[in-house]
Amino acid sequence: MSSKLLSCAFFTSHSHISQFTIYSSTTCCQFTFGPPGGTDIQEQRDRWERKRSRTAKELVQTEQRYCQQLELVTTFFVEILKAKGTLRQDIRESIFSSIKAIHSVNQSLLVHLENSYFGRGFEQFCPHLSHYNTYADNIYKARKALTIQLKKSKAFRRFKKLQEAREEFKNQTLEEYKHFLQDLTANTSPDNPEFQQLSSAVTAICDVSQRIQDNTRRHENHLQLCRVQKLLKGRKTKVLAAGRWFIREGWLKVVPRKGAVAKPKMFFLFSDMLLQATRCGPMQLANRDKFAGKHAFPLQECIVEKVFGHTRSQGGLLSLTFPKASLLLMSCNQEDLNDWYQSLSSAIRKLQSKETVTPPIGRRQPQHAEQQQQQQQHPGRKRNMVGSETSEQSQRTPSESEGSAPKRLKPADAPEHSSEEASPSSCVIL
Repeated sequence: MSSKLLSCAFFTSHSHISQFTIYSSTTCCQFTFGPPGGTDIQEQRDRWERKRSRTAKELVQTEQRYCQQLELVTTFFVEILKAKGTLRQDIRESIFSSIKAIHSVNQSLLVHLENSYFGRGFEQFCPHLSHYNTYADNIYKARKALTIQLKKSKAFRRFKKLQEAREEFKNQTLEEYKHFLQDLTANTSPDNPEFQQLSSAVTAICDVSQRIQDNTRRHENHLQLCRVQKLLKGRKTKVLAAGRWFIREGWLKVVPRKGAVAKPKMFFLFSDMLLQATRCGPMQLANRDKFAGKHAFPLQECIVEKVFGHTRSQGGLLSLTFPKASLLLMSCNQEDLNDWYQSLSSAIRKLQSKETVTPPIGRRQPQHAEQQQQQQQHPGRKRNMVGSETSEQSQRTPSESEGSAPKRLKPADAPEHSSEEASPSSCVIL
């Protein structure tokens, strides 16, 4: 319950933004023409209007509850903490961020919604979506600061417990706005003056919603990476890396080449590597619940194939081929085997697609290609050009030749050992 203080405002804000996203996705294709009869068309329009009124009423009620929740957080936490001086101003700002600004903006929006000015309300609301971005970007830092203050300050710990025990904070449910706004837009005529105002808010609201979702995914992935890092013994195996995503983990049996008994190993699959680990021995009391990293297999040039398990049999085998290593993995669970195969194939495919570099359009031809083209157009000048180049080289002083830029090697002319050293595809033994 350490983050109950922030969860009310944050997740309500997330739901609040998500509602606009679904609503706006249907603004362009909402009406269909009815039968030729005028009566049927009028009846359809009446149904749209009734449904729109009902949805608008529910939306207003949901917004009222949302503003009440923001009012509770602002009054019983932000303002009282400021008056009591329990926390410094910079700490309060790091925890609550732009919650007061969000409260003010949504109060203005609620006034417009209660007066049935939906288009005008959303049009004035969208320029202030930056407050949601600020709050969403800061939410995890705020939780960290909150956790630190709960450990350091006994007074703040007691204050938080007393405030959360208030009757106003109990049974607060978060409403989902998505279907409200979807119905509201689907039943708004394009001839309505509010239609264009509502449609213009689509891009901004979708961007904020996507930003919140991306922040949530990145944070959840970071928590997974930290969890795996804590499961590994020592500091030799580094799991935390920029751009790395956790995919899955599980036990698989490694089939040896010489027909020995297959032994179970723990595997952690990431977006760029497959980590093989073994459980620490029972004699290691400090690390008995941890794993020791053994091999890290990069996925850049990995090839995964099903050896057995194409049918509905009991488990199967997966063959993983790396440039300098190979693995034969076995599972007795058919569903688990298929999941590993799909996860590995998807990770390899995405990694290889990112590494594919397309040459830019309009790229200048290499210098030797231009010279060949000129020589083909003017074959008589070939001997003169060669002679002039040799004469210039002979007249160049040694200092000039040493200070000149070295010739850039083509990939075919590069030394073989350098490519082996720079290649990240080899297996890393941890």
